[in-house]
Amino acid sequence: MEISEGVWPAVVLGGLPLLGLLFWWWNELRYVLPLKLQRSATGAKLPPGHMGFPFIGELLTFLWYFKFLRRPDEFINAKRAKYGDGVGMYRTHLFGSPSIITCFPAVNKFVFQSSDIFTLVWPSNDLLGRKSLFAVHGKSHERLKSYITKVINQPDALRGIALLVQPHMLASLESWAQKGRINAYDEVKKMTLENIGKLFLSLEAGPLLDTIDKLFGGLTDGLRAQPFNIPGTAFHHALQCRKKLEAIFGRELEKKKTQKKGLTNDLMDGLMQIRDDEGDKLSDQEVIDNIVSLVVGGYASTSLASMWAIYCLAKYPNVLEKLREENLAISRNKTADLITSEDVSKMKYTNMVVEETIRMANSAACIFRLATKETEYKGYKIPKGWNVILWVRYIHTDPNNFDDPMIFNPDRWNEPAKPGTYQVFGGGTRICAGNMLARMELAILLHHLSTKYKWELRNPNAEVVYLSFPKPADGVDIMFSKI
Repeated sequence: MEISEGVWPAVVLGGLPLLGLLFWWWNELRYVLPLKLQRSATGAKLPPGHMGFPFIGELLTFLWYFKFLRRPDEFINAKRAKYGDGVGMYRTHLFGSPSIITCFPAVNKFVFQSSDIFTLVWPSNDLLGRKSLFAVHGKSHERLKSYITKVINQPDALRGIALLVQPHMLASLESWAQKGRINAYDEVKKMTLENIGKLFLSLEAGPLLDTIDKLFGGLTDGLRAQPFNIPGTAFHHALQCRKKLEAIFGRELEKKKTQKKGLTNDLMDGLMQIRDDEGDKLSDQEVIDNIVSLVVGGYASTSLASMWAIYCLAKYPNVLEKLREENLAISRNKTADLITSEDVSKMKYTNMVVEETIRMANSAACIFRLATKETEYKGYKIPKGWNVILWVRYIHTDPNNFDDPMIFNPDRWNEPAKPGTYQVFGGGTRICAGNMLARMELAILLHHLSTKYKWELRNPNAEVVYLSFPKPADGVDIMFSKI
């Protein structure tokens, strides 16, 4: 039977709604329906939510709140409004995988403390390295973390690092004052990388570090991108940057193997000397993967926290005045420009400013885990093989956890945060290995900033962008000078 020409448009138009409906429910049918058909002995069910469109999941919704509206916390608020609070868990499909979002302190604590069930993953370990501290597990992870904590996060190590980083820091601040007008984000990135280059690789400022800076910028831009390895995407560019960084660090590794001057006692040297229980050293790839991942961890977060400190102190002059008062008192008892890690431990208000800055910076909006087996939490099922996305940003900006959370208020730290509401460094056995180093570096910077310099925002009402990391759109454009 032939269909007349006039009927075809009606058939097509009538079929479009069905195709659209199938498109909208495809991921639900693919991922959720088979799990709903499985009988649970306990009656556990999947958390509420929706899996979004095929392949991209809820990426468009994520981008809508983070990139276009620039109201990232509404991404979670919208889910709470639509599906209820429950236990703070919602199903979704993001960053290429079916996932469970967690956004309440109690469920985050459950995930952090269940390391036998939830292993650390990123959207792609290809960027940080499959043999890095972030990717390995069991004894390999324990061995690496034990060493790294010892060399960058213990009191003896911090004592030496405090003296090592300050000459670069003081020189950077002096150059800022000479320039007069600076982009704070660009300048703190340069300063941070110079210190990391010295501490991790014994590299001095110069063209090589400038190249490394650009490559790490490209790599970090891809960390939260949809993992599509297609030319033109942020993820593809990040992979290319990763390959070039591997080549650079590989050459530095070969130099160290052939040099006759002995160890320089930087982090790469230390990683080259680690041995396992059988006496075997790390492979070259393991050393390189860990250098890349640790630079990413220290470079991006420290730079952002430093930038936000400069921004917030300009916006809240009353905080800067209290900070300056405490640090001037420290300076009066010093005969040199440098302060010690012991000095830092005595600076109560400065350390409160540090904690508030790190909370406000929210350099890691979310942390990723992989469910290695099916488990349950308070009547809700977490399927094996799904990612668990701990939305730690929301923990720090939820008014239920912090009063007036978007107000920069260091005095809130006169009292400890409510249990589980401060997760800037993660939690459980995977807590950031450099958390004390990050705090100390920021405190030292605050000391020298507050006692010797003044600055003013050129665009105090600049909009904030949130991808790939939160920062004012102008990168904090300031006028900077000596007091």
